[in-house]
Order: sequence, then C-alpha cells, then structure tokens
Amino acid sequence: MIKNRILTALLAVFVVIFVITASIGLPIYVRPFYYMQIDSLGLEEETGYTKEEITQGYDEILDFLTIPGREYGTGVFASSSEGEGHFRDCKVLFDLNLTLLIISFVGVVALIILNRLKIFSLSRPFGFSFLLTCGAGTLIFFALLGALCALNFDKAFEIFHAIFFPGKDNWRFNPYRDEIILAMPQEFFMSCAILIASSIILISIGFIIYGIIEKKKREKQNEAL
Repeated sequence: MIKNRILTALLAVFVVIFVITASIGLPIYVRPFYYMQIDSLGLEEETGYTKEEITQGYDEILDFLTIPGREYGTGVFASSSEGEGHFRDCKVLFDLNLTLLIISFVGVVALIILNRLKIFSLSRPFGFSFLLTCGAGTLIFFALLGALCALNFDKAFEIFHAIFFPGKDNWRFNPYRDEIILAMPQEFFMSCAILIASSIILISIGFIIYGIIEKKKREKQNEAL
C-alpha cells in the first residue's frame, strides 16, 4: 500500500536524522570528551593558562551554545566582537541540531507506536528491513565523506565553514584577540569529526547487521511453514 511505503520512508528519514543529530551531539554534550584532551593536546603550555582556567573557559562557551538564556563568556580568555559573532552563529546551528534531534526522536517514537497499533505496516525494500536500507545509505555517504576529510582535513574544514557560514570569515580567529581558539585547536575539531563519523558508521553497520539477521530469521520461519 502507498500509505505503508510513505510512512516507512518517513520513519527512515526520522531515523537517519536522529542518528546524525545524536552523533553530532556527542562531542557537544559529553564535555569530558574535551576535558580528557587538555593534557594530550598540551593546552596548558599552548595557552599559558591552567587546566582549571581552560575548563572554565570551555564550559562558559558551551553553556552559551547549549543552554537558553546564558550570556556569552570565555572565562579568562580574551575575546573580540568578531569572535563573539562567530559563536552566536554557531549557537544557531547548535539550536537547529537540537531541534532536529527532538523532532526526529518524537517522529520515530510516534511512527513506531502507529506501527504497533497496526495503523500501518512497515515496508521491506528489496525484502530487507527498512533499517538495513537506512544503514547502508548512511554508511556509504559518511564513509565517502570521512575518506575525503581524511585526505585533506584543512580543506574540508574550510569547505564546512563556507557552507554553514556563507560570506563570513569571522571563524578565522586571531589568537591574540580571541585566545579561546588556542584552547580549541583544529586537532580538537578533528577529534570531534572522528567521534561523530565513527558513531554514525558504527550505528549504520549495526542497522545493516540487524537487517541481514532479521531477513534470514524471517526466511527460516517461512520455510518452517
């Protein structure tokens, strides 16, 4: 039925969006991911500030980016109006990611409930679970994207900012005017990218494995009948 296909496709879209936005949220909301890199990246030597001061500055930035109503602040780090402007642009993207995360989660839960209530039946593209299709498509896309980033992360970093901050160059921080960039070097953002990509790829592989196992199990049940 057309209804089944449309709602299954909608569920697949919600699942993919949820996986991506939740993965993006990992380095944002799991702050220990940053804390444990302070020593390995030598940030105390790089910035001239203590670990506690670095942590405070990072926390103030993340509070501003993730908690409604928080004022902009960078702790002991010097900050310019251009730097603040960039973080305000980032806040828009952070809010968008959280909004999509919530909407996709609600959408997934709602459609699963409708499926359990027999309002519609899940379609099986090519005889496989829709999760396998979600996983395969997402895996291929992000594997290719990850490979391109690995080849030239500096260029990928520039392209990312050109896409999400069109016409702006305030993301090119001057470390003398915006010291926070010394505490958030490109190596940290590379680690964030690796964490996000790894999460998406592992979940996608999980979907594929589940889809294969589920198909084989269903085939055995049909043979038994």
